[in-house]
Amino acid sequence: MFKTMKECTDFIFTLKAVDHKRAPLVLMREVLALLNNPQDRLRAIHLAGSNGKGSTVNALREMLQHAGSKVGAFTSPHLERVNERMTINGNQISDAQFLHYMNKVAEIIETHYEGDFPSFFEVVTLIMFQYFADEEVDVALIETGLGGRLDATNVITPLISIITTISLEHTAFLGDTLAKVAFEKAGIIKENVPVVVGVKSEESLTVIEEIANERHAPCLVLGKDFTVGNVEQGNNTQHFNYRKANAEMVAVPLKMAGQHQINNASLAITAILTLRDNGAIDISDDSIRQALAKAQWAGRFEQLPNDIILDGAHNSEGTAALIQTLKTVYPHQNYRFIYAALSDKDHAKSIALMDSIATSIAFTQIELPNAMPADHLAALSTNTNKEDNANWREMVQTMLHKRNDKDVIVITGSLYFIAEIRQWLQEEQR
Repeated sequence: MFKTMKECTDFIFTLKAVDHKRAPLVLMREVLALLNNPQDRLRAIHLAGSNGKGSTVNALREMLQHAGSKVGAFTSPHLERVNERMTINGNQISDAQFLHYMNKVAEIIETHYEGDFPSFFEVVTLIMFQYFADEEVDVALIETGLGGRLDATNVITPLISIITTISLEHTAFLGDTLAKVAFEKAGIIKENVPVVVGVKSEESLTVIEEIANERHAPCLVLGKDFTVGNVEQGNNTQHFNYRKANAEMVAVPLKMAGQHQINNASLAITAILTLRDNGAIDISDDSIRQALAKAQWAGRFEQLPNDIILDGAHNSEGTAALIQTLKTVYPHQNYRFIYAALSDKDHAKSIALMDSIATSIAFTQIELPNAMPADHLAALSTNTNKEDNANWREMVQTMLHKRNDKDVIVITGSLYFIAEIRQWLQEEQR
């Protein structure tokens, strides 16, 4: 039994990332049954996708909270503390609650499985299901961790599913084509449960629509069944028009920057309106507008003082969205990138995209065992003004010291890197 949060987190961070020994989801269902199936007490919205899950969850949470709902949100990765992964109305699970539910899981694993623990994500997911069920949340927003079909969260029948975007990622697990990745993500689609889709690629979309059709799941696709347009940029807020068959909203305000965030917000709006039409929730158009006007998400085009941007663009699709947003929000500026990432990603495309607009690129590395070495990242860049330094603190301090009024410092790459830097910057500013 764990007595302190440190003891607990020290242990769970030693757990394997993926459990290869057991058939997928078998242990999850067995342990959940021993916990009296808390997942079956949840009214959930289930989200999968390569990018945009966190921002879409944030938009959903703001809208539902504004309408008076008690909203649980399960997201990953965390930036500073594992507690961040499960919140109710934006408040993190307490250490005492986390310990309580962790010890219930540990007791079952020790008693029934000889202490052979499942993966880190499975354990955290088991904690989340108990927490949200016991707290009787009105709606649980649940992100997948990896893929969808075999993901630890895929033991629920949600009110509605959302698939944000599809790109090549985790190819060893999800497959090496967009169609294969789409097949895995579409595994969250359930019989007769509506699914909202933001995917643009025809290769991916064809797979998703076929699976939705097989499962008699109404499929609402961005650009086909609902649209966004008439985007106007303002000071710290952008506005857009939203339209679907039976609804139209004009000049919707959005705090989060970038066209990709408009797309994410439109997925959230469509899910909310669909649930409203089905009688599952009660929410006004005014609540939707007011909520989106204040929705923000840490580490996603997060604008700090002195023109510092933090953005966890962990793949080429995310990097492309980051660059488009930079050009819109900071036109005619010098873009000075600081980049670090994990070794399990394909960095060449992301770095090539940054090379295309960067005044300079500084490569560094995260303080994790699977960090990509800074010099290996630098070798992928063709930028004539590049440098590498394994010590990211030195790198950031040097960059901040050298910057001028035309410079925008863009710190990007892995969200784990963003987490390290974000915490450090906050401490430096105290």
